[in-house]
Amino acid sequence: MQKLMTQPLADRMRPRSLDEVVGQVKLLSEEGILRQMVESGRLSSFILWGPPGVGKTTLARMVASTTDSKFVAFSAVVSGIKEIKALMAEAEAFMNIEARQTVLFVDEIHRFNKAQQDAFLPYVESGVIVLVGATTENPSFEINSALLSRLKVLVLEELSNDQLVTIMKRALSDEGRGLGKEGVSISDEKLSLIGTYASGDARTTLNTLELAVMMAKRRKADEVSDSDLKSAIQQSMLRYDKNGENHFNLISALHKSMRNSDVDASLYWLARMLEAGEDPMYVARRVVRFASEDVGLAAPQGMTQAVAAMQAVQLIGMPEASTALAQAVVYLALAPKSNAVYRAYGDAKSDVMNHEQYPVPLHLRNAPTKLMKDIGYSKGYQYAHDFEGGKAAEMNCLPDQLKGRKYYSPTVRGFEGKLKKALDAKS
Repeated sequence: MQKLMTQPLADRMRPRSLDEVVGQVKLLSEEGILRQMVESGRLSSFILWGPPGVGKTTLARMVASTTDSKFVAFSAVVSGIKEIKALMAEAEAFMNIEARQTVLFVDEIHRFNKAQQDAFLPYVESGVIVLVGATTENPSFEINSALLSRLKVLVLEELSNDQLVTIMKRALSDEGRGLGKEGVSISDEKLSLIGTYASGDARTTLNTLELAVMMAKRRKADEVSDSDLKSAIQQSMLRYDKNGENHFNLISALHKSMRNSDVDASLYWLARMLEAGEDPMYVARRVVRFASEDVGLAAPQGMTQAVAAMQAVQLIGMPEASTALAQAVVYLALAPKSNAVYRAYGDAKSDVMNHEQYPVPLHLRNAPTKLMKDIGYSKGYQYAHDFEGGKAAEMNCLPDQLKGRKYYSPTVRGFEGKLKKALDAKS
């Protein structure tokens, strides 16, 4: 029991059966696909797609425990091909000896690359493992098509405030795993405030509740006060897992706020990360990426601002460099936006990856020897500076098979508008 009580409340209060799960009615009702799968004992591999704290890990554990399968948790954060192959060998041996499947739960499966995802394919097909992946990202974009075609995608919904209050009340009354023996009460109004703050996340809800109760106990009070609740929410907010979902959710929020030119939201998400102890170089690298991906040549100075902020982080460190990062974030949030360079490179990359490697046209090749000249190297090359406007309009610089292909289509925003005019004039 002592070991149990040292775990966070959210871990202690994990539902032990499908009937204890709050929410996810579509999946867990009598007609729900997940309940039918578990109760029939016919397991197939699936993806649990939903926001943080809605029960993805809990449901995966239940699938294993209620079907007499072996449960193995596997993290995409720390595992590679070597670990996958070793685990697959163990699952195959377990199947041969015990005649039972292994439920392999892969948290943050979207972080596996294509090769890592492909390593699961033969074992999913053979039924040696039941692969249960959890992701907060759209599987259509993050899971490769070969693996996705062999998986069901089950969508988990964000929990409502009423459902979060139900979960908290259960924890407050449970004397074995919960807070029932603490002798501390909390009003329904405060429970609702915790639920509102947690935004559908049961894990955040329970851990915030636990902090609030512990603060009341520290005061030797029998009821959570406004001050207790405020402190608990602030402390919970600054708890930050630099390798977990919150890490990626917050950087995503910063990136998308800058993209939407919302300077105040951008500063807020930046402060959330830096004040919680995020690696400032990670933030700086993402800001540099944003400068090229979402601002680009609409405001070329954006890259200068971003790189200067990164150098400031390297030279003076934190906390002084926080204002340098804030300066870059403000500039990029307010700058005109263009993803034309980002899209142009993506299209060029697609041609490189999806076509054969076409040879360099002979007229673009250097000819340092007589033999090279004799077989046509450099023949027909036109020196751009010899032409009005600095462009040999008749010379094709792409492989013949891609002649006429257009990758870069500038917008009219900011400085890129000038580039568009210049490009249009040359075409």
